[in-house]
Amino acid sequence: MPVYHFTLFSTLGCHLCEVAQSVLVHAACIDEASIGVCDIATDDELIKLYGESIPVLQHNNSGLELKWPFDEDTLQEFMRGLPEAGSGEQ
Repeated sequence: MPVYHFTLFSTLGCHLCEVAQSVLVHAACIDEASIGVCDIATDDELIKLYGESIPVLQHNNSGLELKWPFDEDTLQEFMRGLPEAGSGEQ
């Protein structure tokens, strides 16, 4: 069972979003995570929030966000700074 749950804010046709998804797929630290993808194009509020900053990876429990650009090292550092899984992560 995954320890961390994330949402990747993205949209179809976004080259940087495709690169971010590739980073997530290849990151060793992501083995203990589930990642849902949210297409911001379906929600006006999400477009306002993320329209010029996607891709953005959000930790579902804490709301902490990792904004592009990021690589595997940045992702690992971000995950190390998240609340412990035993502190209410679902």
